[in-house]
Amino acid sequence: MSSERSSDEQVLPLHEEVLSVGKRAVERAQVRITTEVRERQETVEQDLDRESVEVVRVPVGRPVDAAPEPRQEGDVLIVPILEEELVVTKRLVLKEELHIRKTVTRHTERITETLRSEEAAVHRDGVPESPTTPPRE
Repeated sequence: MSSERSSDEQVLPLHEEVLSVGKRAVERAQVRITTEVRERQETVEQDLDRESVEVVRVPVGRPVDAAPEPRQEGDVLIVPILEEELVVTKRLVLKEELHIRKTVTRHTERITETLRSEEAAVHRDGVPESPTTPPRE
């Protein structure tokens, strides 16, 4: 094609529309959140163990040459108690033994304590929402 145009040639300009898309923030509603502290009484029960000992004095009254060591018989700890007696000759006499048995008793403690929890309520101002309308972001 030549750069020169003949006088009987006409130029027909073609136009095209272009779409320009943008976005802007629009305030639709406001959200207000309130909290409320609720108190409730709660009672719990817990078993507690308490140890105690029972001491039984068992008279023996026999002479011994040396102090016996404490010994265990089942759930009983036997502790020898010695004393010296004044005689022509001195001798060691086992006076008594302590038979100690440990027992466990169980009792239940009951306590009542106040517990608090918070609940949040959301209030939207400006746009009424029906219960089926999902919340807006």
